[in-house]
Amino acid sequence: MDRALVLARMLVELMPDEAEVRGLLALLLTDARRTTRTDAQGRLVLLEDQDRAQWDRAAIEEGRRLVERAFRTGRAGRYALQAGIACLHATAAGYAATDWRQILWLYDELLKVWPAPVVALNRVVAISMVHGPLVALAEIDALTRDDRLAAYHYLPAVRADLLRRLDRPREAAVAHHAALDLADNAVEREFLAARLAEAASMFS
Repeated sequence: MDRALVLARMLVELMPDEAEVRGLLALLLTDARRTTRTDAQGRLVLLEDQDRAQWDRAAIEEGRRLVERAFRTGRAGRYALQAGIACLHATAAGYAATDWRQILWLYDELLKVWPAPVVALNRVVAISMVHGPLVALAEIDALTRDDRLAAYHYLPAVRADLLRRLDRPREAAVAHHAALDLADNAVEREFLAARLAEAASMFS
């Protein structure tokens, strides 16, 4: 990551007026909360539960300025839009204060310039926060027909979370199991296994 930042800074120096170059460097916003993604035991910590006081505020402020400049200097592209989303997450006073409507709008714009299924999946999370999990679930069901996501464990993981929020533990357990079968990261597998056990306990 450090080398990537060095290269991105060099590009900004070489092309200071390029919105996408500034957007690329602004993605350092995603690295600003690196130390809070897992706890002392190495367990996954969701964004809503992360200690924002431990985030790298200097990196967030630099990223915020880069995002603002990127949007002022030209039409926002793939990197600038992603950085804009990261900026809204990073600068929110708390998870409950996150501007999900603005994030959803940015995802809509991102899909226009980068119509990737992973972007559509991430957009579902924003939809769930703006319009509720039931509306988002319909979007997820549509994405299950996209073969490009067939082996992507985040698809059933997001579906499981929506079903959990809808108080449908049996279906959530099935989706958690599917996500667990596809996941290969040990930290994520531990998290998914715990969520599966939680869902199963509700109807056992």
